[in-house]
Amino acid sequence: MATFVLVHGAWSGAHDFRRVRRPLQDAGHEVFTPSLTGVGERVHLASPQVGLTTHIADVVNCIRYEDLHDIVLLGFSYGGCVITGALQYIADRVQHLVYLDAFVPADGEAAGIPGGLSSPRITDLGERWLLPPPVRAFEDPEVGAWATARRTPQPLGTFTEPVHLPRPLEDYPFTRTYIKATGEPRPEPAGPFWTAADRVATSPDWRYREITTNHMIPSNRPDELAALLLELT
Repeated sequence: MATFVLVHGAWSGAHDFRRVRRPLQDAGHEVFTPSLTGVGERVHLASPQVGLTTHIADVVNCIRYEDLHDIVLLGFSYGGCVITGALQYIADRVQHLVYLDAFVPADGEAAGIPGGLSSPRITDLGERWLLPPPVRAFEDPEVGAWATARRTPQPLGTFTEPVHLPRPLEDYPFTRTYIKATGEPRPEPAGPFWTAADRVATSPDWRYREITTNHMIPSNRPDELAALLLELT
């Protein structure tokens, strides 16, 4: 039996994985999907003080309080920054690290403010601290309508706070996998997800897989994603 900890992306919540959890559980595995503070079902906790450190603590505390070991730790999109930053606290509990079309930051790097977004929302204090969600495409309009209705603005600090990584990912003893969404045209410049995929695709220190859909893999291809995770573990 494997233990999966699935960390959702920006502007969303644990519901990202609502259709991925069941097939993993039906196969006899434990699945945890911690929610990140200030977005999704925890949007009521949004504040200018919420940063990447907050989200790392959300995941680390889930793992510690549930006393999880030998875990498959997956980060989707922005969640790649969260799982990377969590390693300084729980690396010894990780058996397999999975990046799902995600950031793979080095020490000192941040996700950065995404391009093409409107200006952050201005509070009564004149501070810019909330980034609205960008429009995302989904394969199934009904699934897309459901997910879009639950996308929320996200505190700016989560994108600007740098990751702290004690040593390169390849120096850790756990297995590493990158799963790339390949159903969209490759942009120029390549962007962080393609750049990460290019770096690890031929590396002997990584496993590399592809799913032919757009970035919203958990919503578009939950069964295919679950099957791939079962195959990898």
